[in-house]
Amino acid sequence: MTEQSPPTSEASTGQLITTAMQDISTLIRDEMQLAKQDLADTGKRVGVGAGLFGAAGILALYGLGALIATIILAIAEGLEPWIAAAIVTVVLFIAAGIAALVGKGRVSNVGEAPQERVASLKADINTARHGSEGDHA
Repeated sequence: MTEQSPPTSEASTGQLITTAMQDISTLIRDEMQLAKQDLADTGKRVGVGAGLFGAAGILALYGLGALIATIILAIAEGLEPWIAAAIVTVVLFIAAGIAALVGKGRVSNVGEAPQERVASLKADINTARHGSEGDHA
């Protein structure tokens, strides 16, 4: 504010309102800047955290591969190595098939939307559009 304002005891109501509006505007702008800075900082932390979770997932996947190789080598102590690898492969495919069937069953059991909620929502929309003229239970 480059303009010199009169002391508040001598200022008119209009000048006081103008000063108050300028102060409020400045306050809102400052708060918006702080909010932007907070969001940027939070976004950086979330990005780093998500990256670390991704790295953990990749390392766990490699660990699973190493565990499978260990199982194959352990079975290969008593059998031919290719038979040990084939046994582990078949077991993994069976586990994948079971997981797929269970997942399909869960997805298939998802029913329709609850009819009471849908009817209530339609009644609310109808009331909002047409006022309180219609009945809704």
